[in-house]
Amino acid sequence: MPDVTDSVRTTLQIIGGGKMAEALVGGLVANGWAPPEELHIVEPDDDRRADLATLLPGVRASAAPIAAADVVVAVKPNIVPAALDGLADTGVSRVVSIAAGVQCAAMEAHLPEGTAVVRCMPNTPALVGQGAAGIAPGVAATAADLEWASSILGAVGTVVIVDESDIDAVTGLSGSGPAYVFHLAEALIAAGIAEGLAPDTADVLARQTLLGAATLLSESGEDPAVLRTNVTSPNGTTQAGLEVFAEADLMAIVARVVKAATDRSRELGGA
Repeated sequence: MPDVTDSVRTTLQIIGGGKMAEALVGGLVANGWAPPEELHIVEPDDDRRADLATLLPGVRASAAPIAAADVVVAVKPNIVPAALDGLADTGVSRVVSIAAGVQCAAMEAHLPEGTAVVRCMPNTPALVGQGAAGIAPGVAATAADLEWASSILGAVGTVVIVDESDIDAVTGLSGSGPAYVFHLAEALIAAGIAEGLAPDTADVLARQTLLGAATLLSESGEDPAVLRTNVTSPNGTTQAGLEVFAEADLMAIVARVVKAATDRSRELGGA
């Protein structure tokens, strides 16, 4: 990417050039949120900056932060304090963080007094523009700051505003949720193979079944229970399968899964 010059306006600076940042910037450009040249990525690795130059034409990058009021922090949680300390002299006035487990108060302690902080929990489907993110305001964040943060995360999916106390539950449900779906896909494929399907056939059918069901759920607006009932004929094949889920108490299993992930998020965040 080209060198940064002071003559170019920076609408948004992104600290960290990983896959999530790449998806976010790509979504912002694709949705016309800002022209590429007004977006700046801070990425210390030379090779990664070269990759971003190819993947995100026109977007600027450097190894260190530049002057910018609005910032997205997209680094590993353990790097967040140092990354925020590096923003002290950049004129930063508001920050949205996608770093897991780092609380607003912890971030505010490393920023100039009065800096608006918005904490976000996104998930990996943001990489294909289908993310789900929960955002929560810090003490100085206003409704306008939340609208700003929503517009950024909304470029790669759906955004809901929650209290910070709910971010751990967001993590347990949607933050970790894609892995639960991927695990279900693994199980469906293995089960199809066990019933005699060729591995590639089982793979194609499982992937499309999950995609089709998710699309129907999203686009129909129907309650999931209604959709389930609609495809369950009395004494039919679907009912036979669902009875096994009922015997294993799937609802309780999922509740335990989400609770375990939520509790772990609380532990990591020091809550």
